[in-house]
Amino acid sequence: MELNSAIPIWSQLRDEFSRRITSGSWPPGSKIPSVRDLAQTVGANPNTVQRALSELEREGLAVSERTAGRFVTQDQDKIWLTRQKVFLEHTDQYAATMKKAGATLPQTLDLVEKQWKKGKSHD
Repeated sequence: MELNSAIPIWSQLRDEFSRRITSGSWPPGSKIPSVRDLAQTVGANPNTVQRALSELEREGLAVSERTAGRFVTQDQDKIWLTRQKVFLEHTDQYAATMKKAGATLPQTLDLVEKQWKKGKSHD
């Protein structure tokens, strides 16, 4: 994982761990790796990883069970809402870029459709 120095590391880790959950890489109900294991994997301080995981818990994407560790929430609605939030953030950025470039809505939708179809071969 490549970290960006302009954004706090814990925030980048939270986003990465959230992506793992929303993409299904960490499925609902699955055990999240330990803080120590994640810290070694991503090359970050364990306290920083702990903060990122605490944020996931605060957001409802992860739950702690005292002696068993942390797990991905089984709340599919929560996971879906988080995915939608990410989609909307990207859509907002793309729409703003296209508007600034002078593209119309039909032109923008046409480009999205072409890219979507082009990407289908990679699924």
